[in-house]
Amino acid sequence: MLSLFRRLLPREERFFDLFDRHARLITAAAESLSGMLQGGEAAQRHYRDVLEREDEADAITREVVQAVRRTFVTPFDRGDIQALISHMDDAVDQMKKTAKAIALFETREFEEGMGRMGDAIVRCAHLTQEVVPMLGRIGPNAARINALCEQIRQIEGEADDVHDSGVTALFRRCRAQGDAMGYIAANEVFDQLERVVDRFDDLANAIEGIVIEHV
Repeated sequence: MLSLFRRLLPREERFFDLFDRHARLITAAAESLSGMLQGGEAAQRHYRDVLEREDEADAITREVVQAVRRTFVTPFDRGDIQALISHMDDAVDQMKKTAKAIALFETREFEEGMGRMGDAIVRCAHLTQEVVPMLGRIGPNAARINALCEQIRQIEGEADDVHDSGVTALFRRCRAQGDAMGYIAANEVFDQLERVVDRFDDLANAIEGIVIEHV
């Protein structure tokens, strides 16, 4: 009887609007972070933009959590909803941490590999923005969702290679120049960027898990 009652209740479609808005903020933050990695006079504006987008994303995350608590029938498992929005928020949170690391070390010049990792982050963000709305109709979109998640995973692997080669080149140059502090600062930025891409990989895994449960 309870199962029948649940099926008769309207679903809370607002979840998908919140997911979509959050995904758009992820993309905006990613583009601003990539802009920071170009240096120049616009870097400070891009830094503020990352912080603002992260604040807005946090507000949406809280709204999703509240909606889970007050909604009787959810589009899919409550735990999956919370995991999804948490992984999405982790990505933009890590972008904020990366931007703050760049500001903390007063980085003005960036390694070539950092720009490439910034591009990878933007690509992952755009793929996320494409895949998230498809969760509203998982069955018909399952193949495409999995394909997009695989693209994110491939980008993460490529970014790992860029990180490793970039850190190696950085170490060799700083060792030759006796620039220990330069190495420490730039290596931290590299590591923070890698963590952003890793968060997208975690998000892709979470999305694939939802698909497996509902197809």
